[in-house]
Amino acid sequence: MAGLRLLLVEDDEALAELLAWHFKKQNFEVTHSCDGDEAILLARENPPDIMLLDWMIEGTSGIEVCRQLRRYSETANLPIIMLTARGEENDRIRGLETGADDYVTKPFSPRELVARTTAVLRRIRPALTKEQLTYADIEMDMVSHRVKRDSKVISIGPTEFRLLRHLMEYPRRVFSREKLLDYIWGQDSDIELRTVDVHIRRLRKALNQEGLPDLIRTVRSAGYALDIEES
Repeated sequence: MAGLRLLLVEDDEALAELLAWHFKKQNFEVTHSCDGDEAILLARENPPDIMLLDWMIEGTSGIEVCRQLRRYSETANLPIIMLTARGEENDRIRGLETGADDYVTKPFSPRELVARTTAVLRRIRPALTKEQLTYADIEMDMVSHRVKRDSKVISIGPTEFRLLRHLMEYPRRVFSREKLLDYIWGQDSDIELRTVDVHIRRLRKALNQEGLPDLIRTVRSAGYALDIEES
């Protein structure tokens, strides 16, 4: 689970500190917010891999946070686990119908919550829970942040690593420059679209050494995909 980004939205500071400790122990990168409005901004600016969302928080309620995030394209598929002391069946149904992927009633075991979080990630985005991603002759080690092409280690920067990781999680899927920009830098970034092209060129240069075939396909007027061209 190395390097997965978790947004924890919980206004009980003691509980938030306890949960952050347990998730960091499992190598999650934890961002904490105790306010619903701030949580929406954080999630949209830099979408995490998963969100733990308390129902009763300051500002906008957790249920409304969930509802709003499902309306935005960049967070529509964000895995969300609701945390709440409301254990009534109608409340659980309401939370799930609003868009939550799971519903955990307080009190709960932090270790169980970590396990439930991992289970949701495996179900929704199985590539995230792998320690290695492979496509064609490219190997990506998520733990050591090492990339190999044709069994040889190649050197790429952190931005190119995230870009390649995203493409390898969804091979053959075409991503527009706008979508890649949102993923790497966040939706409200002032960075220009052509910056995506710059990093694609750097990634290509690193991957295509020694005359190896280009695995990044440019789709005119659409974007880029990690794809093997049919001969």
